[in-house]
Amino acid sequence: MRWKLGTAAYKRVPSRDAAMDPDLETPAEKTPDGGGGGAGAGPSWRRSLPHVCVATVTSFLFGYHTGVVNEPLESISADLGFAGNTLAEGLVVSICLGGAFVGCLFSGSVADGIGRRRAFQLSTLPMIVGAALSALTNSLEGMLFGRLLVGAGMGLGPPVASLYITEVSPPSVRGMYGSFVQIATCLGILFSLLVGTPVKDIDRWWRVCFWVSAVPAVLQAIAMEFCVESPQWLYKCGRTNEAEMQFEKLLGPLHVKSAMAELSRSERGDDGESVKFSELFYGRHFNVVFIGTTLFALQQLSGINSVFYFSSTVFRSVGVPSSLANICMGIANLLGSIIAMLLMDKLGRKMLLVGSFFFMAFSMGLQAIGANRHLGSASVYLSVGGILLFVLAFSLGAGPVPGLLLPEIFPNKIRAKAMALCMSVHWGVNFFVSLLFLRLLEQLGPQVLYTMFSSACVVGAIFVRRHVVETKGKTLQEIEVSLLQTQ
Repeated sequence: MRWKLGTAAYKRVPSRDAAMDPDLETPAEKTPDGGGGGAGAGPSWRRSLPHVCVATVTSFLFGYHTGVVNEPLESISADLGFAGNTLAEGLVVSICLGGAFVGCLFSGSVADGIGRRRAFQLSTLPMIVGAALSALTNSLEGMLFGRLLVGAGMGLGPPVASLYITEVSPPSVRGMYGSFVQIATCLGILFSLLVGTPVKDIDRWWRVCFWVSAVPAVLQAIAMEFCVESPQWLYKCGRTNEAEMQFEKLLGPLHVKSAMAELSRSERGDDGESVKFSELFYGRHFNVVFIGTTLFALQQLSGINSVFYFSSTVFRSVGVPSSLANICMGIANLLGSIIAMLLMDKLGRKMLLVGSFFFMAFSMGLQAIGANRHLGSASVYLSVGGILLFVLAFSLGAGPVPGLLLPEIFPNKIRAKAMALCMSVHWGVNFFVSLLFLRLLEQLGPQVLYTMFSSACVVGAIFVRRHVVETKGKTLQEIEVSLLQTQ
């Protein structure tokens, strides 16, 4: 129940009626948390911050498991008896991609079926079990099965994190909070490199590296019990009173009515029925789904993961140790992510994306020029500088923005399934680019291949300018209504 302000007294009205009544006024007084609650003041960021931080643990785990086998791989192969078998070593690294592809296929149905909080907790289960199997195994088969389970959790968790952070964040800081995903991923990668440092000095230290990853997964599963559920998901399930309670925890009591009114307004433009996966490929939702899948495909066709996976080879060829190379890459990635966090809600998503893609095209062009060994020492500076600039450019926009932008432009009723589809495209293109990179490098040469990657970046910038809408400072319901009006 809510209170309606009359001329002489407060009138009590049902919650759903309050949510749908645009004439309800909010008393102009400050919120209990000091964030301000007058007519012109937005909700405080302090209420939602703890919930967002717990959600980003998933991204930290994603980064950790991405880098956890980089340093220990040689020790793992020696202890498990497949040293020198490059196919087996490649499988240990890449089998996570297969598990992630499967996990993300089901992430939308899981998030819509059991809710965002329970989906988080479910994603930690294969990560904990997989990490334990990897730490305890004495065979290649056990290692591969453990890594496959970890990959399934990696595929399930990040799409849910993007959904959850978008749905619980106030519009004024949603861009900054969305950048936490990329920052947490960078921190996870750097932490995995730090934990793996003693692997060559301490026998079987690689087992400790896997055990360490189970700790944040357990902590997240427990912490999620104390986090809010997504109000949008509760509202979609018809649990209006619970949605109001969650909005009050996230935004403060003075912003509940306006938030519920936004939800009801977006619901009026919907038919209220659930959407099947097949419906994402035609009809009213095709346009936004096309933008989402194309954006993730162009992100991977830029060659970013080829740079991440194979940059050590380039650094070693010019006499730079691989450990130093990984640290330099991690610092560039983290620095760009922090800058993106500060600029996301000031410059906007679209400007960061366009600038990032053009900057990536320029950086990849430097690598293409540097591949000409006739340039002498200049080729070294161009190659190494191009790699670091490329990673920095990626982390400024093309890395963090898609995971934030797409949940913003997807309507509430398709958000989870559409994100699952887009992430499936992400993992699929990632797998094939990584699989074919070395063969294409051998057959086409670095100059041609890097030029192709640079061209994909230019196409990405043009695509964003023509098709992507700006979402800075808008509520999810305002974005949804505006997109429906343009169709």
